[in-house]
Amino acid sequence: MVHALTAGHRVTTFELFFDLVYVFALTQVTKFMAHTHSGMGIVQGLLLLALLWWSWSAYAWLGNQARADLGIVRVGMGLAMVGVFAVALAVPEAWHDLPGGLNGPLVLAGAYLFVRCVHLVVYGLLARGDRELGRQVAVSWPPVLSGAGLLLAGAVVGGGTQTVLFAAAIAVDWGVVYSTSRRGSWRIHSAEYFSERYELFVIIAIGESLTALGVGAAELPVSLPLLAAAALGVGTATALWWLYFDVVTVVARRRLHQAERGTRLALAAGAYGVGHFPVIAGIVLTALGIEGVVGHADSAHGLGWFSALALCGGTALYLAGLLLFGRMAVNVWGPFRLVALVAVAAWTPVAAAVPPLASQAGVVAILAVLAAVETWWFAEIRNTMRA
Repeated sequence: MVHALTAGHRVTTFELFFDLVYVFALTQVTKFMAHTHSGMGIVQGLLLLALLWWSWSAYAWLGNQARADLGIVRVGMGLAMVGVFAVALAVPEAWHDLPGGLNGPLVLAGAYLFVRCVHLVVYGLLARGDRELGRQVAVSWPPVLSGAGLLLAGAVVGGGTQTVLFAAAIAVDWGVVYSTSRRGSWRIHSAEYFSERYELFVIIAIGESLTALGVGAAELPVSLPLLAAAALGVGTATALWWLYFDVVTVVARRRLHQAERGTRLALAAGAYGVGHFPVIAGIVLTALGIEGVVGHADSAHGLGWFSALALCGGTALYLAGLLLFGRMAVNVWGPFRLVALVAVAAWTPVAAAVPPLASQAGVVAILAVLAAVETWWFAEIRNTMRA
């Protein structure tokens, strides 16, 4: 049985339950990058994150077609949870299969293909009687299968070629699906639901930065430096939340609600589907940097380039994502955010040389100043929108 959405539909508790497997998956990706402790490891981690993001985004669109907590959609998403959990379990072996058991890279690629196929099968069943939507689903099969083929080939070949093939798989899947979606025949029945769905995933990602506090502090004795690092970590997470939720998301949600069908699809596919990825990736990288700070909170030596690049580079990527989202969603650039992005980038070499607490304190200071300036500058717009 299919239960169609109404314009005022909101996110269900089943979808929040569905997101829990992605919480585990994000944690696995962060641990993967921390374990490899290299630039290539970060690149590979971002590729894994892109796969997870694209699969999650696909189910956010599915939940806008029919109620996710009832009927065939619930069955499909339940199956997808198993697949995503399998992907997450295989993340540590994504590039280097461990002795014994199944081949890790092949399990990851196969489980991802399963998740994407379940999505399209369920979408196809929902599209019965809707010729335009059925055609849109059919058009999505070739890039999904082509991308999956590249993933499987990469898993078999391994090494540097695997990284290239994984990147090519993402480019094919993302590129073709995005180009055919922004002016296609997908349905956005509830703009409130759609924007809320993405906003909640940002909360999940920010929660990862808080989880990194606990991971970095594991087995360390409680001390004043550790408490200071915890305070700075919470301050960083709060600033990330503030900059995303304070103004732009409110305006973007309203514009999505008011947009006509064609414009709404372009906004959904661009500002949310693609434009949100650097926001999520920036948060995950920032969490990786926070973990490095907390783990060496009492050190008088420099933070080092790896953690400094994760912390500052992640924050800069997050700000760049907010700039992109603002441009695509409400057609404005954020000059204050651009200045902050430059400031964070300039702080990176300093952050690598100074002690960990000083490194993160500099990032928190930049974000806090940015939040304070925007709170004052956009006070009237904020009050109007929320009213």
